[in-house]
Amino acid sequence: MRQLSPTGQQAIDDIARRHGISTDAALSMLDAVVRGNGSMAQFSHPEFGGSGQWMRGGMTMVSDMFNNQLKSRVDGLCFELSNLVASQPDLLRSGSFQSQSQNGQEQFSGGGYSYTSGNSQGNNASLFVPPPPDWWGPTLRWPDSTGSQNGARYANFAQARRLAIEANGVVTIYDTLDHQIGGFSQQQSYGGSLSFNSQYGLIDVASLPVISVNGVEPMAPAAPHQPPPAPFQAPAMGQPAGGNTQDIFAMIERLADLRAKGVLDDAEFQAKKSELLGRL
Repeated sequence: MRQLSPTGQQAIDDIARRHGISTDAALSMLDAVVRGNGSMAQFSHPEFGGSGQWMRGGMTMVSDMFNNQLKSRVDGLCFELSNLVASQPDLLRSGSFQSQSQNGQEQFSGGGYSYTSGNSQGNNASLFVPPPPDWWGPTLRWPDSTGSQNGARYANFAQARRLAIEANGVVTIYDTLDHQIGGFSQQQSYGGSLSFNSQYGLIDVASLPVISVNGVEPMAPAAPHQPPPAPFQAPAMGQPAGGNTQDIFAMIERLADLRAKGVLDDAEFQAKKSELLGRL
């Protein structure tokens, strides 16, 4: 659960005191209510008799099923926590979301987020310390799936056709083209190459076009330097023409082309043309 703000800590302390429970028990139930999107809770804590379930407007179940006094206490506590959660902007989440953790690796998938400010009544001061900015930057919104493996983490944005990968402090955004990403795999080493499964099979992430690196678009490769054309040099007077009549007319055509390109002006063209014609 996110870190409580000073206001949130004070609110939970007050609730715990009113309901005659420890702050730890109140925090445990708050976490359950938040995970239940404010309308239900699946909890497990010794002060509530172990495992149980609560649903707003529905039944409350505890391990000691005939302990109506405990049910009433749990219902009152959860109802108050539900109202508190509903007053929190950007806290309630709608849409499916699942998380898994295995061997130190986390993978999350969800149907997207939409947030509601909930009930406008009550104290709207934030219960939690604001979360840090999303590591993938401000240009992308909510990912369809996120995960981390071997020191690298990723976020896939299917609708935007973007894939964000952070490794060694460098965030790279890729264009996923028409790939429908179904899962990721990585070589079992830190910084190993990352691949994903799509309708085309197993694809190396490095084959995707790069959109940005740490928020900066990659520079287009510079065009190779082309040296300016060498000025035309006609053979000096008295030297062999170096060709027949067709060669001379070809040289005149080249002169005309250089004049059209601005390499020669009209005076230079006429002088060279006259010189070549004089050799016929």
